[in-house]
Amino acid sequence: MQAPSVGGVMLPRGNGQSVRLSRGASLTDFAEKINANPASLVAVMMNLGEMVTATQSVSDETLQLLADEMNYVLEIVSPEEEDRELLESFDIEFGEDEGGDELLVSRPPVVTVMGHVDHGKTRLLDTIRKTNVVAGEAGGITQHIGAYQVTTDVNGDERKITFIDTPGHEAFTAMRARGAKSTDIAILVVAANDGVMPQTIEALNHAKAAEVPIVVAVNKIDVEGADPTKVRGQLTEFGLVAEEYGGDTMFVDISAKQGLNIDSLLEAVVLTADASLDLRANPEQDAQGIAIEAHLDRGRGAVATVLVQRGTLRVGDTMVAGDAYGRVRAMLDDNGNNVEEAPPSTPVLVLGLTNVPGAGDNFLVVDEDRTARQIAEKRAARERNANFARRGVRFSLENLDEALKAGLVQELNLIIKGDASGSVEALESSLLQLDVGEEVDIRVLHRGVGAVTESDISLAMGSDAIVIGFNVRAAGRAAQMAEREGVDVRYYSVIYQAIEEIESALKGMLKPEYEEAELGTAEIREIFRSSKLGNIAGVLIRSGEVRRNTKARVIRDGKVIAENLNIEGLRRFKDDVTEIREGFEGGINLGNFNDIKIDDVIATYEMREKPRG
Repeated sequence: MQAPSVGGVMLPRGNGQSVRLSRGASLTDFAEKINANPASLVAVMMNLGEMVTATQSVSDETLQLLADEMNYVLEIVSPEEEDRELLESFDIEFGEDEGGDELLVSRPPVVTVMGHVDHGKTRLLDTIRKTNVVAGEAGGITQHIGAYQVTTDVNGDERKITFIDTPGHEAFTAMRARGAKSTDIAILVVAANDGVMPQTIEALNHAKAAEVPIVVAVNKIDVEGADPTKVRGQLTEFGLVAEEYGGDTMFVDISAKQGLNIDSLLEAVVLTADASLDLRANPEQDAQGIAIEAHLDRGRGAVATVLVQRGTLRVGDTMVAGDAYGRVRAMLDDNGNNVEEAPPSTPVLVLGLTNVPGAGDNFLVVDEDRTARQIAEKRAARERNANFARRGVRFSLENLDEALKAGLVQELNLIIKGDASGSVEALESSLLQLDVGEEVDIRVLHRGVGAVTESDISLAMGSDAIVIGFNVRAAGRAAQMAEREGVDVRYYSVIYQAIEEIESALKGMLKPEYEEAELGTAEIREIFRSSKLGNIAGVLIRSGEVRRNTKARVIRDGKVIAENLNIEGLRRFKDDVTEIREGFEGGINLGNFNDIKIDDVIATYEMREKPRG
């Protein structure tokens, strides 16, 4: 076979040579690797029926098509490999302890609690740290991931244990798996009355894949029908044999609700760590670790919960976490106290980053601010190129089925925004795992923390994507821009609903009966206390009109903090009224909901029947 010729110029043939390119590379990048003119590669792509510019980020499939034509073997560099090469270019090694044994000191074990939904993971964590996170759950799932440290007495010695608080529902499979990878020991919670369930096995497989020792907490021993012996027998089939049966797995019978045997469980964790693991790290080197959770805080900017895995993180250090960087302005421990330094296995909340890193992003301390900025910018550019390499046909969930049948589209592009990086990560993972056959691919072009912005809508316009807002709303002019440009923006507060709706659309079964029609927004200027009615919001109507007996949600800093409320009372001065129009002031009573603050926005809406077709 002859070498391809463009305009009489013979292009180099690969003869099976390998070309390494990163995701979202351009034809110019390809040309540099093979010593060719980028314009000639553009011409080759035109001959293949593809219109591509020289500097445009293109998809892996397009690069593969070109490589096949030129007889090169294409090797797309994985994100992990790219990152390692990037750090090596700055003479930084990630993940290696520096120095010999004399520099290593013992560190607390890091523990993840896993198990089937409703088997008591959240209750167990709640009991251990004596705070209530159960009340803050939405849709039965722990939405946010944190970390905290507890102290327990083992044989007269005070020993610390660090807990990573990962959610337990299967929708958060990716976060749980990531939690296990950053974990030394997994506590597998199994309800004594239910026994081993599908998610129990799933959690067990995650822990085994991460090669971490497992301590089994047999929970709910105080309820009727509890049979801890049955649990031990069931888990034997999966390779977890209790010590009393001659195995090496510690089983502890507990009641998270009653607080029974919690100390024994913590002791089992420490003993398992001592017996199975050599938990030591060098506290003198520059800190490295993992970002567990991150979000935007109105008063403090981007904040991230990080787990220091080696080295010591100090206030004033310059750090990079994913594509975020900054100088550590302050650090808070799990009780909200300021700390000056965080040794290995310590979780802290870090203030001072430029933006929100992703859950699970590695962090490291570098010598100079400039180095941190360069690493973060290169990571961001790499991610941006990979995102821009994906294109499709604009549509909404309603017409997706028709577009698929007509062959107009083979993929569903999504942009996911949420209130915390853990939720976004988990929603993305569960959507990508949907089994919808070979006809269609799901691609997440961008994910981020915070309200849906105009730049999100711009990206959706350019890449024909559907925007998903999880516990957040469109900010500023983004809502009007989306409506004007025909971008489909979907809002959810419960993860199951998002998964079911996307899956239904992909399978051609989406039949929306009603749609939400926004009526008006009101900004809270004052709060009046009433012994009879609770808190009354003194508001200025910003847009539209607010009507009595319609639905409402409360938005704080772009995040939805309460859904499905009712406008139960509406007043203008001393008069009860049925509606208040834009530009006027009034008082709003949201019934039993009293958690309102000045500057909150009350958005009102009603559900209208949606015509199908």
